[in-house]
Amino acid sequence: MAGSLGRTPDSLKASGRSSEKLSLSILQGKIKRDPEGYETELELIYKQFKASVDLFQQQAALSFSSVGGIGSDPSVAKDLGDRAMFLAHVTPFYPKQLAAFPAQLTDLLRTSCLAMPSGLRNHVAQALILLMNRKSLVIEDLMALFLDIQTLGDKNLRNLAFSHIIQTIRKMSSTDPKHKSLQKIVISMLEQEDETKAKRALVTLCELHKRKTWPGDKNDRVAIAICEACFHTSPRIMISALRFLLDYENLDDDDDSDASSSDDEDSKKISQVVINREAVYKANNKGTSSSKKKKQAKLQRAMKSIKKKQRSATENTDSTYSPLNHLNDAQKFAERLFSRLQTGKSTGERIETRLMMIKVIARTIGLHKLHLLSFYPFLQNYAMPHVKDITQILAAAVQSCHDGIPSDAVEPLFKQIVNQFVHDRSRPEAIAVGLNVVREMCLRIHELMTEELLQDLVLYKKSHEKAISAAARSLIALFREINPSLLVKKDRGRPGGPIAKPKLYGEVDVFSNVPNVELLQESDHESGSDGNEDDDDAELPGSEDDEQELIPDDCGSEEEAEEDTNDGDDINNTEDDSDIDTSIGGDEEEEMNDSDEAETDSENEEIENEEDDGEASDSSGEDSGNKEKAMGKKRKIVDFDANLLSADTSLRALKRFAEAKNERPSFDESDGILSNEDFRKIKELQAKKEAKIALARKGFKVPNSDQLSKKRVDPAKLEAHIRHKLTKEQRLELVKAGREDRGKYKSKAAVKQKKTGGSSNKQKEHKKNMPLAAIRSKAGKSKRTKKMKNSLSGSQFRGRKAWK
Repeated sequence: MAGSLGRTPDSLKASGRSSEKLSLSILQGKIKRDPEGYETELELIYKQFKASVDLFQQQAALSFSSVGGIGSDPSVAKDLGDRAMFLAHVTPFYPKQLAAFPAQLTDLLRTSCLAMPSGLRNHVAQALILLMNRKSLVIEDLMALFLDIQTLGDKNLRNLAFSHIIQTIRKMSSTDPKHKSLQKIVISMLEQEDETKAKRALVTLCELHKRKTWPGDKNDRVAIAICEACFHTSPRIMISALRFLLDYENLDDDDDSDASSSDDEDSKKISQVVINREAVYKANNKGTSSSKKKKQAKLQRAMKSIKKKQRSATENTDSTYSPLNHLNDAQKFAERLFSRLQTGKSTGERIETRLMMIKVIARTIGLHKLHLLSFYPFLQNYAMPHVKDITQILAAAVQSCHDGIPSDAVEPLFKQIVNQFVHDRSRPEAIAVGLNVVREMCLRIHELMTEELLQDLVLYKKSHEKAISAAARSLIALFREINPSLLVKKDRGRPGGPIAKPKLYGEVDVFSNVPNVELLQESDHESGSDGNEDDDDAELPGSEDDEQELIPDDCGSEEEAEEDTNDGDDINNTEDDSDIDTSIGGDEEEEMNDSDEAETDSENEEIENEEDDGEASDSSGEDSGNKEKAMGKKRKIVDFDANLLSADTSLRALKRFAEAKNERPSFDESDGILSNEDFRKIKELQAKKEAKIALARKGFKVPNSDQLSKKRVDPAKLEAHIRHKLTKEQRLELVKAGREDRGKYKSKAAVKQKKTGGSSNKQKEHKKNMPLAAIRSKAGKSKRTKKMKNSLSGSQFRGRKAWK
């Protein structure tokens, strides 16, 4: 088109429209407004760009050995960077003329990045990012290049390329098929032996996995690649992968504020539905101040446990998630890592690296319930109080225990911990840690504890150290729940319910039905019985009035009537209390049985009361008839009609209740298919039941094996209640913190002298002119006090003698 218009660079110079007189920024704005009118200027600048690239490459070939790049002629690099940015801005307006420009710029950065100065590298990288944002380049073309340029020593360029890769992938849709190709590029670079490239690839994978852009649920290959990096030939890559696997659960705690606020709102709603109003009322209004505090604290603990359970149930990613969950062959992974751990001491691995490997192996064994029996004798070498980071090693030992391991394999390690930590000559901190470790191991493998050993360990509850006594009492609380027969009778607590029996090795609870479906059945029965009782109550008040009319006024049976009404009130109260008491029950099975028995008892009591009322009315009628005869009065005919009416209505109500109970289909007779509404109702009933148990529970709640295997063991909890000795710097910090709110010390005289404002009332009284009578009385008082002092100062008063 330029040739058809007859525009050449010579004609442009002759007309005064030379591109050298126009700055690139001004020309860029004009091209965006009128692209067709400036095609000749574009061709000229494009030719200048090509010439600058050739000149730069020639100079780079001449001085390739220089470390800082081309320093003799910086104008070449500046012109090249400016023209590259200019062409990147105007490429969308000239797709045909600049079709080859993105590829040329990519090749320039790939081939000559080492020879470029830092400023030119940043300019070219920004131009490529601009082209990719304008859809002139695809991220697959730049992924490997941007990972490569991160290995250079340029910090600014590394941050620019890394942030661009992360932000671009995060903006992509989760269903975009490009994710697989990008993952393949990064994982292939991670598998290379080059340490710097593998390091950048691992950092990219970890960042995207941590931000849940490539989560493990949908991208198993990412989690597996991070786990496989533990076997990289480079020790730095291995350490980075191990550290990420260990610290991932700590990263999950730092969730967004929006998510936490939504969880709090959900938990508030659930707590409003679940917590019993009567419990809240009693905690705030009934009892003494000390009992109220105890009830309020108990209520807060129950609320906290309910919120925690609901939060873990509503979160998309569980807080116990780990990339180790997605291992295809967890047993092989643990064995390979353990073999590397065994050879690590001979190859010169640091103790910190070996400790991280121990923790990852233990976490893998606990998550997948693996059998690596040679791991426990290996830990015996480290189970001594003087070993560095012993609490972390003991936490790993606890983490690797689960109910699928035979107790014989763990028993030598268990006895080693008991013998090394729990004895009279050991330090209090070591005894407390040892008792806590024993408790956690027995919580996972019940067969480890013997009766003699438990009775010896229980004696530490009388220790004066709080950490030791608390650990011993927690051990007692655990065995009260799992196996009370090993304890002495006085340590078993109050007898309530059946005695717990420990599970045998390999014993597993298998669900034969939908979990907690019995709650739905019982709620249906309760609602049906409540409806029938309401119907009966709606129809029987007339009969009750008629029955009350049968009682004469002058027969002296007012007390009996009051007793009957009180009995009825007691029955109703027990029915209401049964709903509340079952809500604060102990074990789940006992609650269900008690509620069923309460319902049947209440029904039987109602029937018996109705029969007793009928008999009482008959007897009272006979007594009243006899009294009427004795008094000379006649009995009314209305009393017989009312008696017959009440009996008829009570029989009709009982027949209606029996027919409704037979007509209602049971859950077993139905098809057994549950709807979404049924599952929602089961969740609500389970939440209510857990809240009632939490309010009534006073002992130790034993979690199941799945919860124990998923939860990470915190080494800090093994040192609970232990007061460590403070260093001098920590003590000084506490002293300085106590002085912050306290003012500088000053004497009272100095405070009075610097006082601003008027004088005080006390000072005004001294200056006030007193009347003559007040002056004389004051002078007389002073004289009498002086005289009394003088009389007592000479001789000491020793009291009167008893015989005078």
